[in-house]
Amino acid sequence: MHFDKVLGLDPSTDQIAHAVAHPRVTYACAPAEELPIADRGASLITAAQAAHWFDLPRFYDEVRRAGAANAALVLISYGVLQVDGDLESRFARFYWREIGPWWPPERKLVDSGYADLPFPFAEQSPPALEISKAWNLGEMLGYISTWSAVRSAREASREDILQSFSADLTALWGDPTHRRPVRWPINMRLGKL
Repeated sequence: MHFDKVLGLDPSTDQIAHAVAHPRVTYACAPAEELPIADRGASLITAAQAAHWFDLPRFYDEVRRAGAANAALVLISYGVLQVDGDLESRFARFYWREIGPWWPPERKLVDSGYADLPFPFAEQSPPALEISKAWNLGEMLGYISTWSAVRSAREASREDILQSFSADLTALWGDPTHRRPVRWPINMRLGKL
């Protein structure tokens, strides 16, 4: 860890209750638009996979108030899951055409890597990063089942979309215990105050 003190915030008490303890991290329940930080008290402010839900003008005002001179603001999102080989085209069809209409409109901001968000700070180029895993079929399908779009499709009695994809993916995967590489590109808007 590169900081002596870290404050982790979330508006959800449930998220805070499940946060992993660390001696240099304090957690609190607060919205992004009301940061419990002293004026000029933060050298780095980050928001991961959340900025598309913020009232951005209010959040940016809070960043300007709480950020120290030359503080950095980083808005982080992870891109669409990437799979290799024979899974790629079937996954892409599922993501963009079949389950795509069930995503909330804000998801488009995540898919664009927040490129379409207003960002009134001196922008800098972020490093190229990605999350890499090796998953078996159960882990892959388990992850997909957590998507809000999947939940919306189920609530609309469109389980057929999910069943068709699951059957196709199972057939393409082969041995369900076989681990395949999966990746998510990390997208960032990085700016200096």
